[in-house]
Amino acid sequence: MADEVQPDQTPGFKVGEKKTMDEYHQLDKDDDAMNRWKASLGLGTGESISDPSDPRKCIIKKLALLVDGRPDIVIDLSTPGALQQLKSKPFIIKEGATYRMKADFVVQHEVLSGLKYVQQVKRKGLPVGKDQEMIGSFPPSTTDKPVHSKTFSPEEAPSGMLVRGKYDAVSRFMDDDNVEHLRFDWSFEIAKDWK
Repeated sequence: MADEVQPDQTPGFKVGEKKTMDEYHQLDKDDDAMNRWKASLGLGTGESISDPSDPRKCIIKKLALLVDGRPDIVIDLSTPGALQQLKSKPFIIKEGATYRMKADFVVQHEVLSGLKYVQQVKRKGLPVGKDQEMIGSFPPSTTDKPVHSKTFSPEEAPSGMLVRGKYDAVSRFMDDDNVEHLRFDWSFEIAKDWK
């Protein structure tokens, strides 16, 4: 069976040619507009904090569930057992509530192109939804910008007696090269009220 948690493909889209950090720095180095664009990406600002002994290109550090008027639920993924806890202890989301997710991550060694979040949700084993959020492209983290953050688009939890209950989800962070940076199973419960 094919993996259902795949990002959507845009017909005709081709991933651009990979460049090293040195190649980006040399790219049109005498062009002021290009230099401003590179600075806006964070290229050339601060010292790299990449760990030469860690080959990972993207490390998801924290995930958060944000709901206006409620304390944020933050999962520190550097904590041992954090991913297992996501599956065993479901988030409670009040039906009809508007919520957002947020991810904090570090990029190492080279520019990360086309990071995206893909999620497949099931209830009682049946698929009920698939979401995808484009996060973007990012330079390696530096002393000036050690962590990149992305707050996702708002989502509204379904409401009504029939949608209440436990849902299981599989989520992935992937890039344009189809490299999987994180995959995890988690659960949430749609409830009549916050518990």
